[in-house]
Amino acid sequence: MRHNKKFNHLGRKSAHRKAMLSNMATSLILHKRIITTTAKAKALRMYVEPLITRSKPENNTTTEQGTGNRRLVFSYLHDKYAVTELFREIGPKVGNRPGGYTRIIRMPENRKGDAAEMAMMELVDYNEVYTREGQKTAAKAKSTRRSSKKAAPKAEAPVAEEVKE
Repeated sequence: MRHNKKFNHLGRKSAHRKAMLSNMATSLILHKRIITTTAKAKALRMYVEPLITRSKPENNTTTEQGTGNRRLVFSYLHDKYAVTELFREIGPKVGNRPGGYTRIIRMPENRKGDAAEMAMMELVDYNEVYTREGQKTAAKAKSTRRSSKKAAPKAEAPVAEEVKE
């Protein structure tokens, strides 16, 4: 039985799978966007997001922590340029984000050879379409489920009535 064994083996032996995920994570970090199959993208998300969390400045407050995190990430990636890019650029840029550093966008067409579902995986803060570089994101005030007693009742907009006519 395979209780609590949730990761996808991707039809490969463990050494092949680890090498493939390491190479894909390095490519994602260096190029900020890759195109792969949907199953590999989901497996890569579980592999790369903890590494990005380790690169955030709040996790590297002392030199011992920073060095230890760099060594741990290097043991996964095996590429010093990707580790440098991760800790210098990506980590500080996602410093205020509590998680969810990657986005998987399914491609409309399947791969021609075997009709595999394709997906584009990208780092969230590096897509110019969804983010605005000129504006800084302000921290939102936390809201509760309860509505406040002082809130005024919502009035219907007269514009909606004019559209019905």
